[in-house]
Amino acid sequence: MATNTVLVVDDDDMNLKMAEIILKKVGKYDVLLASSGLQCIDVMQRHSVDLVLLDIKMPIMDGIKTLELIRKRPDLMDIPVIFLTASSDRETVVKAGLMGVKDYIKKPFMPQDLTDRVAKALSPSPEAAPPADNSRK
Repeated sequence: MATNTVLVVDDDDMNLKMAEIILKKVGKYDVLLASSGLQCIDVMQRHSVDLVLLDIKMPIMDGIKTLELIRKRPDLMDIPVIFLTASSDRETVVKAGLMGVKDYIKKPFMPQDLTDRVAKALSPSPEAAPPADNSRK
């Protein structure tokens, strides 16, 4: 069975561990961890990543700045990103949307919400699917 690689980025070790446990339990994901924006970029350069779960509020380089760097790199720019946030600050949500964030998950996250949103972000978009054959035979 093919697995997707999910990179979880958060400066809180407990959030990293919880996300890792929840996603590994599903059995469809390889999980990589990073505790900072700089570490996130480093991991993305060294590993093939299918999805990034990115905390917004981190010291040194926050999630917004990290996402800006991801979007500027041709080799990383198309990787989907879901923001992890304890805040539902409207300005942040709007900015995230303009930067092409796939979704955002409010912390503390519920296991089912996390797995559902990750699965949705990794599923092929309807536009990418071949057109349905509606002809009658």
